[in-house]
Amino acid sequence: MRNHRKNTVLAAAAIAALSLGLTACGGGDTAGAKDAGAASASQAAGGTGEGGTATGGTADQTASKNGSGSGSAGGSTATSTSSGGSSSGSTGSTGSTGSTGGSKTSAKAPACAFGDVKITAKKADEVPTEHIVLTATNTSGRSCTLLQYPLIAFGPIQTAKDVPAVAKSKPSAPIVLKAGEPAYANVRVALGGAHEDNKVVNEFNVNLFAADGPAEGSVVVKAPAGGLAVDEAAAKTGYWTYELRNGADEF
Repeated sequence: MRNHRKNTVLAAAAIAALSLGLTACGGGDTAGAKDAGAASASQAAGGTGEGGTATGGTADQTASKNGSGSGSAGGSTATSTSSGGSSSGSTGSTGSTGSTGGSKTSAKAPACAFGDVKITAKKADEVPTEHIVLTATNTSGRSCTLLQYPLIAFGPIQTAKDVPAVAKSKPSAPIVLKAGEPAYANVRVALGGAHEDNKVVNEFNVNLFAADGPAEGSVVVKAPAGGLAVDEAAAKTGYWTYELRNGADEF
């Protein structure tokens, strides 16, 4: 009888121990599940914070203290930053307005062609004649730019000597002529007095400059009454100018 009771007590104790073990295992699984859930929440919060740019790191730190809600706020901040960047970019694109304005201001009157002007010659008030004054009047009906200086040929264009320009006569800005306006150029034709190299010229050719060099065509200019005694070796021309100037046009 005693042995039977002893066996019964041992069996009861074994069952109780087994129950406690199962409870302990169940509790561990529950704790593990809780830890796993917390880890998942932490990862989700971290992922939300990394959606920003430079503010992402701050969002992670805030999320670890205040929860995933702060991480979402960090993401919103990053979106706002991106928005600001695109706004800045659109502002920068308005710089094209400057280039448009530049293209408008850079537009100038076209170069005067030989058919756009009437050129006449007049002797200077001196004896003997050493200079003439060329007058170019814009007859085109629109504005045009008279470039550089007159290209003068005292004789056949193919063989005549080029008349050099006097550098000090060059104006500081291009000569833009409105319709009907004149420009002038002082030209030395001789050194004065009789010279064996002088030749009598009753007409001569004047060519103009285009933007890329001498223009095609020329104007035939009649010499003043009585013709001109021209020494090609001494001939020089000034640049086109609105009016003849002391010093600059004296040579």
